[in-house]
Amino acid sequence: MRIVIIGPAYPLRGGLATYNERLARAFKEAGDEVRIVTFSLQYPDFLFPGQTQFSTEAGPADLDIDVSLNSVNPLSWWRVGRRLRAERPDMVVFRFWLPFMGPALGTVARLVRGNGHTRVVAITDNVIPHEKRPGDGPLTRYFLSACDGFVTMSRSVLSDLQRLGFGRKPALYRPHPLYDNFGPIKSKQEALSALKLPATTRYLLFFGFIRAYKGLDIMLEAFADERIVALPVKLIIAGEFYEDAAPYEVLIKRYNLETRIVRATDFIPNEKVVDYFCASDLIVQPYKNATQSGVSQIAYHFERPMLVTDVGGLAELIPNGVVGYVVPPTAKAIADAVVDFYAQQRESAFTAGVREQKKQFSWPIMVAALKQVAGAAIEQPKPVELK
Repeated sequence: MRIVIIGPAYPLRGGLATYNERLARAFKEAGDEVRIVTFSLQYPDFLFPGQTQFSTEAGPADLDIDVSLNSVNPLSWWRVGRRLRAERPDMVVFRFWLPFMGPALGTVARLVRGNGHTRVVAITDNVIPHEKRPGDGPLTRYFLSACDGFVTMSRSVLSDLQRLGFGRKPALYRPHPLYDNFGPIKSKQEALSALKLPATTRYLLFFGFIRAYKGLDIMLEAFADERIVALPVKLIIAGEFYEDAAPYEVLIKRYNLETRIVRATDFIPNEKVVDYFCASDLIVQPYKNATQSGVSQIAYHFERPMLVTDVGGLAELIPNGVVGYVVPPTAKAIADAVVDFYAQQRESAFTAGVREQKKQFSWPIMVAALKQVAGAAIEQPKPVELK
């Protein structure tokens, strides 16, 4: 098949870009011809909460990446859409994660579908955003109505599609594949040495961009629990603040956590991801709401036990008591799980569980799902629901 992926990719950085590049390689491994169309401008600077949108690393030499879509310039939407309509790829895969992108992606999708040949399939990270803004509904519907079908990475998003009135279009749930592009597993000692952290201390890892819905404040409150204070454990906070850091600093000061926190609050380059995961005993995701999480799939790759809160689709991927803990999003529940993890010495058993569970999260499964949805859109004149 001739396939185009539209979404973030190099020179943009972050989890979406990493995913789309890995998906392109999976299509290539399946024998497909694939290229990526990415943004020359993803967000205007005043809307971007981090330090920079762009990678400082070398670009992927094995991928065809076209940097031509501007999220706020309708002329670029028309140029990209009309070009792809003329090229007639068999499938265009859109990555949709934010209503702000609805006008650009929805317009391109409509233009492409005008050729009567190309199937438009969306990987929908969210259709109801974590942080709501005026106009979210119309912008999201504008994009979704331009698609032939969907693949979601959590059952909750599949349900959201149905609630929004798109349940009759072909749709499949498939879990987020492994992020297996950050290198092989290291020994804990080697990772600690790379980070210049003493091996006499144990470590929990909070990883990724820091936003309110990810619950770092709950984690800090849990870390103030006197039972955890008595343990030789520190919390690594590895990721860039995408909001004001001041409220978190207030909590750190209030609970006297300064000496029990390891700060790495800049963007973590790909080559350092392995060190943070492999140095840690337990990967913590104390989210207040969520659909799916790429952090879980990095943890699965590096075979690290996890603690997640029972929100959105997180629990779908984390069998409680097998690979870690699924707990309510409260400081006490999180603290109880951390105490149990160390008191009952569960790291070895959970690691074995992770190693077994990770086998189900493969990229060929995601590729097959996208092709199945596209095929259903071609073969069925009326919308169908896939199981």
